[in-house]
Amino acid sequence: MSKVIADMTMSLDGFIADPHDGVEHLFGWYDNGPVTIPSRMDGLTFHVSEASAPHLRDAFTKLGALVVGRRLFDHTNGWGGTHPMGVPVVVVSHSVPDGWPRDDAPFIFVTDGVERAIEVAKDIAGAGKWVGIGGTTVAQQCLDLALLDEIRVALAPVLLGEGIPWFANLRHAPVHLEDPEIIAGVGVTHLYYKVQR
Repeated sequence: MSKVIADMTMSLDGFIADPHDGVEHLFGWYDNGPVTIPSRMDGLTFHVSEASAPHLRDAFTKLGALVVGRRLFDHTNGWGGTHPMGVPVVVVSHSVPDGWPRDDAPFIFVTDGVERAIEVAKDIAGAGKWVGIGGTTVAQQCLDLALLDEIRVALAPVLLGEGIPWFANLRHAPVHLEDPEIIAGVGVTHLYYKVQR
């Protein structure tokens, strides 16, 4: 069965972007090391520390599909048609945007909720592959519906002071997590938390 994982970079004070969706103070770890890892998007290559390299390689190897919200899809302009992870992307939306779906881009729009989007993503990913969750709202809804198996935080050593919080609107808090697996990278600490059921 596919494991559902939310994996995002976050500031020490809990934000995944500044108030204007900027991530420049968070994403430095993607380009601060000697290990080169190409993305699936033309022209985008990561250069990470030796400690962070297995984290990123695991994602490229084990990820089978992504589930994101419409806001993230619109903000990135559909990643130009190819997500950097190179996997199909299921977009949770109230409506399908004009010009989509397209035969040349692996985006599937689900208009009947997060639970259905996870089902679709698991079918696409196949047995043994991960379903990744991108964006705050989808991650929060997955937690509320007990659909999330693991939270992976790439903790950036910065305090943004304000911005877009990752887990601000949980309906069913507290959510208990197991003790983390910790990987100390350069400019980032990777924390892997399994969600307790």
